[in-house]
Amino acid sequence: MATVRPFSAIRPKKGLEDRIAALPYDVYNRAEARATALKEPLSFLNIDRPETQFPEDFDMYSAPVYEKASSMIRQMLDDGSFVREKAPCYYIYELTMDGRSQTGIVACASVDDYDRAVIKKHENTRADKEADRIRHVDRCSMQTGPIFLAYRSTAAINEIVEMKKCEDPLYDFTSDDGITHRVWIIAEKMFIEKIANCFSGMNEIYIADGHHRCASAVRVAKMRRESHPGYTGKEEFNYFLSVLFPDDQLMIMDYNRVLKDLNGNTPEELLAKLEKIASVQNCGEKAVKPAQKGEVTMYLQNSWYKLRFHDIQSDDPVRSLDVSILQDRVLEPLFDILDPKTDARIDFVGGIRGLEELERRVHSDCKVAFAMYPTSIRELFAVADAGLLMPPKSTWFEPKLRSGLFLHEIER
Repeated sequence: MATVRPFSAIRPKKGLEDRIAALPYDVYNRAEARATALKEPLSFLNIDRPETQFPEDFDMYSAPVYEKASSMIRQMLDDGSFVREKAPCYYIYELTMDGRSQTGIVACASVDDYDRAVIKKHENTRADKEADRIRHVDRCSMQTGPIFLAYRSTAAINEIVEMKKCEDPLYDFTSDDGITHRVWIIAEKMFIEKIANCFSGMNEIYIADGHHRCASAVRVAKMRRESHPGYTGKEEFNYFLSVLFPDDQLMIMDYNRVLKDLNGNTPEELLAKLEKIASVQNCGEKAVKPAQKGEVTMYLQNSWYKLRFHDIQSDDPVRSLDVSILQDRVLEPLFDILDPKTDARIDFVGGIRGLEELERRVHSDCKVAFAMYPTSIRELFAVADAGLLMPPKSTWFEPKLRSGLFLHEIER
């Protein structure tokens, strides 16, 4: 049984939402974050990446940086840029990209559900990345970036969502990247109870994106429990900010691989080795995407090739993933890439950047690129249900949830 409850959000004053809403903090490197934050003083990126407020050589993980994030939030509350919802609500958050929409419920999910694996993960987290967000959440006493959760679609929630979307939205704006964002409030008691009951009937909910934010929120909750030994379980720190999407609305894009050398092979030698493990078709200079599971396309020199692997079925939900097939049959045996998480010779390119980015990388700092067929949401569920973990960089979700539209305050 999942506990997904309404909350009193801190959110942008109407009219400022398009200026405040920002892409997640972790899609930027430090230079990009600084340049982006300078363009808009109200952008939430200034708070999510508070090192942008300091000299470039300042220690971005030092205490004054996190203190600055906290003070900026309090200042925006004081000057009215943010407002507090008067009563706990659910929210509807719709994102539309290239004419395709997905609509989620903004709510707070349970730390205990995470610990009990009712909320299931599919990847590990890195301690250094966790530590940054732990300090940010702890010092601000606020969760600022929602965790992207997925659940199996249910008609009862869909009906409420579609009904509410007939009303005028609270927010309706298009961000610089062309994504349209619309938000509605669900404040009616009968709808709140019905949605809560629907989620309480679910045995599993899945982390789609935001594993580090989730793990950090859970860690801060446990720190708060230690400092509040008489806690009841109802305190806000026992819950974390989430947007929950039905599985049938989600789109996972490809997450592609580029390699910086051919591991001592000539292009001709590499092709000869590939022909022993897959069917290889030369597609010429025109970029081509994989059309089905078990198919990978490769860019080598100035040509694209279609690789089709055989005997890809497996009872192991991880081994049957296309990214695993490429790793097991090509990257490890032909390139000696044993651990793609640590090997400096491999890099990863999100599908949102297109095949043109793979061509650019091959003609600049890499030698060969592999374009993947996207992992499906069903494959993600199967891995998580088995209690297993995906290889790194298996999924790329678009569009990205914005930070700053909803903040969840927790007790100090």
